Amino acid sequence: MARIGLIGGSFNPAHQGHRHISIEALRRLALDEVWWLVSPQNPLKDKSGMAPLAVRMESARSVARHPRIRPTDIEAALGTTYTVDTIAALRRTFPQHRFIWIMGADNLLQFSRWKRWRDIAREVPIAVMARGDYIGRARRAPAMAWLRRHIRGEARAKLWAEWELPAIVILSIPLDPTSATAIRTRDPGWASRIGATNPKG
Repeated sequence: MARIGLIGGSFNPAHQGHRHISIEALRRLALDEVWWLVSPQNPLKDKSGMAPLAVRMESARSVARHPRIRPTDIEAALGTTYTVDTIAALRRTFPQHRFIWIMGADNLLQFSRWKRWRDIAREVPIAVMARGDYIGRARRAPAMAWLRRHIRGEARAKLWAEWELPAIVILSIPLDPTSATAIRTRDPGWASRIGATNPKG
């Protein structure tokens, strides 16, 4: 039974921070693979400035550069928009896999805005990857008022597949300051160059 970490996002563009979190998750959670779920459209993000899915997928493939990090546009194939629906569909499609949802501390801060976020926590364990100075903020996130009683110890993170749900673990990882927003600000033409290099998507 494969142990798969799921990281969802726009990847607009993908960057070293995504790869950094994924490699830490592979090691800290004893994962077989990390799947990057490149979203057709994040419901919490503005469509303006969002590069086409094919361009973002190519960006993800160029950044991943690891045999156990797999960028995928499976949400487009499944026809799902919301994480809770994607997870349900993945569990039906891949019953032989065990999944854990991986997010950064910034996503935990807004997790209570996600559709049926409590059901997500009832379906899969959650691992929050946070640099040291974000740990306190992560523990004070609005969703933690409900999730706090389900925290698991960092030292037992590799046992996540055995946890009774809901379950959440907050893992302290080294700093990587890379930001997609900063990349777009610094290089607003990034998507057009990828599109020109890969005109067929």
